[in-house]
Amino acid sequence: MEKKFELTEKYVVNEFGTKLYQIKCTKTFEYAKEGELGGYIEKEENLSQEGNAWVSDTARVSDDARVYGNAQVFGDANVSGNARVFGTAWVYGDAWVFGNAWVYDNARVSDTARVSDDARVSGDAWVSGNARVSDDAQVFGNAQVFDTARVFGNANVSGTARVSDTARVSDDAWVFGTARVLGNAWVSDDAQVFGYANVSGNARVSDTARVSDDARVYGNARVSDDARVFGTAQVYGYAQVSDTARVSDDAQVFGTARVFDNARVLGTARVFGNAWVSDNAWVSDNAQVSDDARVSGTARVFDTARVFGNARVSGNAWVCK
Repeated sequence: MEKKFELTEKYVVNEFGTKLYQIKCTKTFEYAKEGELGGYIEKEENLSQEGNAWVSDTARVSDDARVYGNAQVFGDANVSGNARVFGTAWVYGDAWVFGNAWVYDNARVSDTARVSDDARVSGDAWVSGNARVSDDAQVFGNAQVFDTARVFGNANVSGTARVSDTARVSDDAWVFGTARVLGNAWVSDDAQVFGYANVSGNARVSDTARVSDDARVYGNARVSDDARVFGTAQVYGYAQVSDTARVSDDAQVFGTARVFDNARVLGTARVFGNAWVSDNAWVSDNAQVSDDARVSGTARVFDTARVFGNARVSGNAWVCK
């Protein structure tokens, strides 16, 4: 096999004291012309002599890392450890890929982003800005992780999902579909955010909770345990939805309100102030529960009913217009 590059005598020394030698193209191929100088590698094994893979500019590849297929590493990018960059992937800017991380297919890692440990970035995914993808996390499909967002643990971000700002996705959480996690939001444990859902601000979605469809969770809201927020529902302020509670349709829960146990808030209902809806109670239609009111048991509040102040609705009671 005719080699496509050779190591020159020119070298740089990296921060670990390792010499990396500039490469020179020895036969013209897609990304380089014969005689053209490339980036820096520690040894020939770092860059495949087959395919169109190339390291250019001041980019560096060292240790047991490998670049192959039709991948490109350029700019001031760094690939090290036992990392792999292959397929038609690009690593560029000041990006680093290290540890046992893989970047492949048509994925992009750019700017000052870092992909490390056993993380995988694949498909048409893009990790940019100062984002971090680490541990066993995966970013794939057309997903994007950018700004100073973090994806770690065994988390997955896929579809056309976006994780941005200082948001976190961790543990075994999944963000997929066209969902958005932004601001300082955190999706953790086995939680899932999907569909067109949006989690932002300082909101937290944890445990096995699900936020889906066009639902929004923002402010300092918390959705936890096995709770579900879906439809076009909104949970915000300092509100909490927990246990196996459901907030759906166009309902809103806000203020410091709580919906927990197996309670349901649906329709265009509103639960706000410091109100609680618990047990197997339902608040539906255009009803409102506010202030320090409590709805519990198997009670139903519906139509355009209003429960407020320190009112208590419990047992099998029904309150309607």
